[in-house]
Amino acid sequence: MKHIKDRDKYIKLVEWSKKDQCYVGSVPGFIGPCCHGQNEADVYQELCDILDEWIHIHTTENIPMPEATAGKEFSGKFILRINKDLHKILSLKAMQANLSLNQFCEKLFEKTVLNKKVA
Repeated sequence: MKHIKDRDKYIKLVEWSKKDQCYVGSVPGFIGPCCHGQNEADVYQELCDILDEWIHIHTTENIPMPEATAGKEFSGKFILRINKDLHKILSLKAMQANLSLNQFCEKLFEKTVLNKKVA
């Protein structure tokens, strides 16, 4: 059985930054943007090293670790609090589209967050 490293419990992102014109590494929910460079693989390795250091610090100083993010299961639901006026407008637009409020908001999220074309 393969031994899982503590760092394997966290999602690590290496993304191209148009603004900075380089790759930037982060660990969502744990470490913000913390390393950058022109080579994606090098940035990923540096990110892993930084994460290992942070885990070591948390462990040796008895600082609670953030919740693991890799392999996390999502229920497909969450509670979103919005102001009453926005709730009213969304509800009316959902009715106009002959959709439930949930379906309407899901389509909005798909369109804006996932950049999907929505019918």
